[in-house]
Amino acid sequence: MLRRTKIVATLGPATETPEVLEGLILAGVDVVRLNFSHGKAEEHRARAALVREMAAKHGRFVAILADLQGPKIRISRFAEGKVTLQKGQRFVLDAALDKNAGDATRVGIDYEALITDSKPGDVLLLD
Repeated sequence: MLRRTKIVATLGPATETPEVLEGLILAGVDVVRLNFSHGKAEEHRARAALVREMAAKHGRFVAILADLQGPKIRISRFAEGKVTLQKGQRFVLDAALDKNAGDATRVGIDYEALITDSKPGDVLLLD
């Protein structure tokens, strides 16, 4: 019977040794994820080569998923350390605001193009 669910494992410092990777393949991993938010290109090439080598050793095909880093949009700091927003409250993201001047009504942001890249009704998640 064809299995529709795939097993995905992220490779990192704890899972990149040949022995651990071989164990993952023997346990049935279908896809290995490389997180490009961390590490250098050469490290990822080496990990991908190791995946191919271990998969071939066991007659398996293991896909490689390259998780590319997207843009990191950062808000500035709040003068009082943190704020709690209320549902429906007006809150301004201001690229011109000083870095430590945020309050319960506004905060600085490092992405000046946000105003042109978003429109009313878009959902913006802040953490």
